[in-house]
Amino acid sequence: MSNAPLDCDLLVVGSGAAGLAAAISAAHLGKRVILVEKDAVLGGATAWSGGWLWAPRNPLAQRAGIVEDIEQPRTYLRNELGEHYRPELVDAFLQNCPDMVAFFEQHTALQFVDGNGIPDMHGDTPGAATGGHQVIAAPYDGSEVLDLLPRLRKTMRETSFMGMPIMAGADLAAFLNMTRSPKALLHVIRRFATHLYHLARYGRAMHLVNGVALVARLARSAQDLGVQMLESTPAQRMIVENGSVCGAVMLHAGEEKTIRAKAVVLAAGGFPNDPARRKAMFPRDASGHDNLALPPASCSGDGLRLGESAGGRVADDLRSPVAWAPVSKVPYADGSVGHFPHIIDRGKPGIIGVLQNGRRFVNEAGGYYDYVDAMLKAIPEDQEACSWLICDHRFQRRYGLGFARPAPVPLWPHIRNGYLKRGASLEELAVACGIDPLGLVATVNDFNHHARLGEDPQFGRGSTPFNRRSGDAQHDGPNPCVAPIEQGPFYAVKVQPGCFGTFAGLRTDGQARVLDAGGQPIPGLYAAGTDMASPLGGHYPSGGINLGPALTFGYIAGRHAATI
Repeated sequence: MSNAPLDCDLLVVGSGAAGLAAAISAAHLGKRVILVEKDAVLGGATAWSGGWLWAPRNPLAQRAGIVEDIEQPRTYLRNELGEHYRPELVDAFLQNCPDMVAFFEQHTALQFVDGNGIPDMHGDTPGAATGGHQVIAAPYDGSEVLDLLPRLRKTMRETSFMGMPIMAGADLAAFLNMTRSPKALLHVIRRFATHLYHLARYGRAMHLVNGVALVARLARSAQDLGVQMLESTPAQRMIVENGSVCGAVMLHAGEEKTIRAKAVVLAAGGFPNDPARRKAMFPRDASGHDNLALPPASCSGDGLRLGESAGGRVADDLRSPVAWAPVSKVPYADGSVGHFPHIIDRGKPGIIGVLQNGRRFVNEAGGYYDYVDAMLKAIPEDQEACSWLICDHRFQRRYGLGFARPAPVPLWPHIRNGYLKRGASLEELAVACGIDPLGLVATVNDFNHHARLGEDPQFGRGSTPFNRRSGDAQHDGPNPCVAPIEQGPFYAVKVQPGCFGTFAGLRTDGQARVLDAGGQPIPGLYAAGTDMASPLGGHYPSGGINLGPALTFGYIAGRHAATI
């Protein structure tokens, strides 16, 4: 690249779902777009995500006969968000997300698979749907993006098997049932054999699913529309003239590079890896490193700092500044540590979460955000913020426990490196974990007494459609989420507060324009994704509420910026 300044209609900072959506939406309208990414690869936190979008009234649901008035999701959000309900942002999201899905389906390489059977998380809230609100990027053949493949972030190693990502739904079910079903075993053998071939030939997975598929499809679309994408190009400072944002100064190949633009979209991934802002805003994070952030290290608050330098304000009145997730630390032989998100295992029958006193504190089959929220509320300030997921041998071999995969993958590496704790008895397990033995034994005995009847009177596990969806439909019992814990040896994994990202971003209006201290739009400046303050007020009403609004407000920002 020459040292001469670059000019474009729209400059996008960040290459996750929001940034790519904004770039594509503007480029589709004929605008010249430059997208810059701080990291050496494209994809941001989106590439490491499950890839689900919460998008009520989407075209896939409508084609399947699930037709609802906008008032249903609006009612659900009004009751979920309470005092944090902002009609302008909620309506902008609900009105535009069906159009967003339709736009990408009709005009880009991004195609979707429906999640019509996935319920909203809180089924007892008025307006909660039993399905039709979820979509995910369709699996993608890596050969379709072969020219871009080295520039795309690989799947998160903790949520893959030898680099092979597994898609929620039939694909995941086959892996969990491979020891019980010849058909499932054949599926797994074919998938794994194909993956080994791809590793040998390409050095990475080529059957792209989940967040990696979403990023690959978006990157393919951006490239085809002429979007100039520059990796290893962090933004240094904004260019503001006469109160309007008109570009930014980048660092590229060790030299500063000026990019002038009619508008700038900030979509750099929030601040999950910014210790200073975490110390100031996260609860129970005195060091700025106490919580286990899942996004890449490059998501470190650049967009928020750039927005503030132009007059923007970061929201400090949300229910939560962070999108909580229960996470365990994964030690590797080279001394590095990974982070595993506990999304699947908690809802299966035969597992409970307990605190240091050995007592349960939450409905384990509920939402991941709810698990951490309840954990932090239950633990005194002077105690370490952690819990333990407890199961027996039968459960671990059937479903796996965190990063310790189910049969036939061996257990001993995880026991040897300390990731899993094991005890021949519950008392022995408790001692190994630093849990009160009497408390744990009493808790498991009480849980087992009711679990044999398929009941959980303490927390109502299995009482909502979301709970039951998280369980095991093939479980031999009246409740797909509940089974006794009684066949030793027993296992435990330590779970700590972690996050999928942050909610406390720049304040915006319904057009994704960043607002100044007086609540007025800053000319030429937009924010989307986690650089934008959560349009749902820092609440977590359903799976996919990070990526659904990210793509929708990226779409809104790109289209609106194209009018400048």
